[in-house]
Amino acid sequence: MPTSLPVKLVVGLGNPGPDYDNTRHNVGWWMIDRLAHDLECGPFRQEGPALVSSGQVDGFRVILVKPLTYMNRSGAALGLLAGAPELDFSQDLLVVVDDATREVGQVRFRPGGSSGGHNGLKSIEQVLGSQAWARLRIGVGRTPEGVGMADWVLSPMEPDEEDVVLDLLPTLVAGVRSWMGEGIQVAMDRHNR
Repeated sequence: MPTSLPVKLVVGLGNPGPDYDNTRHNVGWWMIDRLAHDLECGPFRQEGPALVSSGQVDGFRVILVKPLTYMNRSGAALGLLAGAPELDFSQDLLVVVDDATREVGQVRFRPGGSSGGHNGLKSIEQVLGSQAWARLRIGVGRTPEGVGMADWVLSPMEPDEEDVVLDLLPTLVAGVRSWMGEGIQVAMDRHNR
């Protein structure tokens, strides 16, 4: 009788709808789409308030999630999983978010910590009752002086900025694989920049 594979859950935060596809706030979704492609996961299907894809990668069952709630309610997509006994969120959850305090192309894997003012992360903290889960922060450019944070993250990237992020995604796929197989510290050591 085969044993079930350990589960790794990767959640990319973003906003639903074509108006948001190319915005800075949606780089989490870009990453999930790249992971689904590169890891050859199945097609996305709607499950409750999220689009979900899954596959078997490196000895793990990988579940990729794109919440269909708006950013401020991202935690709702994880609410159904909060009591899943097979998941230890401190080891098995990675959340991918935009970071408007970092330059475009800067990335930071972290083992946990505060939301840093990111409303999507705050929502997940509230649902899980914890900050002890990994995150991958992708720099989308520092918010310019005189521009509101919401206006900045909901704006599209310039073509050269978008190219930087898209060129970075294959390296970040390797980082996610490092996190899955070797842990967050290895992902940080190899891929933070």
